[in-house]
Amino acid sequence: MSFGTGTTGVYPIAATPFHPDGRLDLDGVDRLTDFYQDAGATGMTILGIMGEAQKLEPEESRAIARRVVARSRVPVVVGVSAPGFAAMRSLARDAMDAGAAGVMVAPAPHLRSDEQIAAYFAQAVEAIGPDVPWALQDYPLTLSVILSVPVIARIMAEHPSCVMLKAEDWPGLEKLTALRKLQADGTLRPFSILTANGGIFLDFEPERGSDGAMTGYAFPDMLVELIDLHARGERDAAHDLFDAHLPLIRYEQQPGVGLSVRKYVLMRRGVIGSDVQRKPGPALSATGRAEVDYLLERLARKDARAAL
Repeated sequence: MSFGTGTTGVYPIAATPFHPDGRLDLDGVDRLTDFYQDAGATGMTILGIMGEAQKLEPEESRAIARRVVARSRVPVVVGVSAPGFAAMRSLARDAMDAGAAGVMVAPAPHLRSDEQIAAYFAQAVEAIGPDVPWALQDYPLTLSVILSVPVIARIMAEHPSCVMLKAEDWPGLEKLTALRKLQADGTLRPFSILTANGGIFLDFEPERGSDGAMTGYAFPDMLVELIDLHARGERDAAHDLFDAHLPLIRYEQQPGVGLSVRKYVLMRRGVIGSDVQRKPGPALSATGRAEVDYLLERLARKDARAAL
């Protein structure tokens, strides 16, 4: 399945469902896989930060990757970021052998200088293999690593196997414009840019040159519609749809409890059986759940998908 420099559309970041006692829910993995595809996703990204990858046993990560790849009709990108390159290499090879379309790699949180960042990704590409297509995750708000436009350009120049930038800097609109300007004048090779940050800036990112979204908002079907509206040039309709969902998108952006909100909405939508996170992880309070319910009720007045 295709995953390359021309990738467009919506690649939802998948949650990882667990049973109430914390065990991995593989039947829930199947339902989520179907849900994202039925929502119109052009691909899927699994084992990211939202997927609680750091809380999984290595064999659990492999089991999820194999299960999703076997079931999916769209390209699957597997997050392989790890503290060490041996674990990164092992998961990447296993995922690609299972039929994954590519992998996603984030910078290690300890990196500071551009030289450290460049050296890290050179070693990462050596570990996973230069023939493996991969997405570069730029997420300084969580990872505390600043990928400047020049260092992104350097990584892209040095590693042709990097086919996508997952852009989730904040603010990031000017960064998108700067990267696309370099590509337009021929000083930077083509690559796909999908944006994240929970969709909080998806009202303007396509206008700045993004190719779509790679984020975990609990209404991926809305994300698909939004990207399609932008592609058709229906600016006002796209902004109207975004504005209707913005209160819930904003509520999901709360540090710490954001994943709890997403899992709760996915449970309310009937996609997963439990909204539990694997420990350590916060749960929504009764008041928090009531607030989300209220936001869904208000959203349902404008978007029937929220009438749960």
